[in-house]
Amino acid sequence: MPQDLWTPNFDRLLDAIHGRVPDRVPLFELGIDREITEAVMGEPHPSGDEGRRYRIEFQRRMGYDYVRAMVGFYFSRTSLLYSADTEVAQGRDKRSWRDEHRGPIGSWEDFEAYEWPDVSAATFDDIERLTPLLPPGMKCNTSYAGVWEYTVLLIGYEPLCYMLADDPDLVRAVADRVGECQLQMYDALCDYDALGSCMIADDLGFKTHTMVAPDTLREVFLPWLGRIIDCIHAHGKPALLHSCGMWEPIMEDLIAIGFDAFHSFEDVIEPVGQFKRRYGDRVGTLGGIDVHVLASGTEETVRSYTARVIKECKPGGGWALGSGNTVANYIPLANYLAMLDEGRKLGVY
Repeated sequence: MPQDLWTPNFDRLLDAIHGRVPDRVPLFELGIDREITEAVMGEPHPSGDEGRRYRIEFQRRMGYDYVRAMVGFYFSRTSLLYSADTEVAQGRDKRSWRDEHRGPIGSWEDFEAYEWPDVSAATFDDIERLTPLLPPGMKCNTSYAGVWEYTVLLIGYEPLCYMLADDPDLVRAVADRVGECQLQMYDALCDYDALGSCMIADDLGFKTHTMVAPDTLREVFLPWLGRIIDCIHAHGKPALLHSCGMWEPIMEDLIAIGFDAFHSFEDVIEPVGQFKRRYGDRVGTLGGIDVHVLASGTEETVRSYTARVIKECKPGGGWALGSGNTVANYIPLANYLAMLDEGRKLGVY
C-alpha cells in the first residue's frame, strides 16, 4: 500500500466533505476521550506544547488528516452536574452533564445582569501554538457548541421549555445575544490559515424528535446557524454540523442554510448508509459506526459491521469513516482499533 495514503493530507478530508472521491476513505471524529488516546500512546497526556505534540502524533499515527484545536471563548456560569463514572477499565472519577433544571438566566433581570463574553477576550492560543508543530498536509479542525446548545446552557432545558410558552421573547433575546457573540468569535477564528474546517456542535434532537418544536428551531435558532455558516464560508472554510438525535423534521432546513457535511448517527434513528443514500448528493457524510456496536460488540462484530458500512458508504466518495458520535472511554480499545483497521484494509479507492 503506498505510504502517502497514510501521511496527513487535509485535501483528503475536504474531498469527503465536498462529495468528491479521495485516494482513500478519510477518518473523522468529533472527539476521542483522553483515556483512549493515553491507552494508544502508552503514556499520560502531557501539558503545554508537549501535549500539543502528543495530540498531533496520536492523530498522525491513527491516520487522521487534522488535529482538533480548542477555542477559548466562554459563556460564564453555565451549570453542570456530576456523577461517578460507570466505566471501570478506562474510566475517570467523574462524568458531567448539563444541569437541565436551571441556568444563570431565568428572568429579564438576569439577562441584563449577565456578563456576556467579549470577542476581544477570546483566546486562540491553542491553534496559534499548534500551527508551527503541524506536519505537512495536516490542518486544524475546531468543534464549538452552537447557539441552541449555549441557549440551553444559559437557561436550562426544562425552564426553557416553560419559557417558550411564558416569555418567548426572552428565549429569543438570549439566543440572539449568543448568536451575536458567536458570530464575532467565528469571524476572528477563521482568519487562521492553519484552520481547515469548523464543526458546529448543536444537538437539536433526541431519539424520537427535535428538542423543541421544529418551527421554534426554524424561527429562533436556525437563522443564527445560517449566519455563522455564511461567516465560515466567507473565510473559505467548510462548515461541518454535528447534531445528535432526530433531525429529520428539519434536515431540509439545515441543508438549505448551507452546511457542508453532517455528523452524528445512531442506527435506531437513521443508519449512516441510509442517510448517505438520501442526502449524500447534497452534503458530505461523516462517521456513522454506531457507538452501541463499538461499546458492546465483540471485536469480530465491530469488524463485520464496519466492513458492511464501508461497502455501503465508500462508493462515490463523500464519506469519512468514524464513530457515530465520539470515541468514548467506555469503548474497548480493541474495538476502536478494529474499526480503523477495517478502514485501512477496505478504504482505498
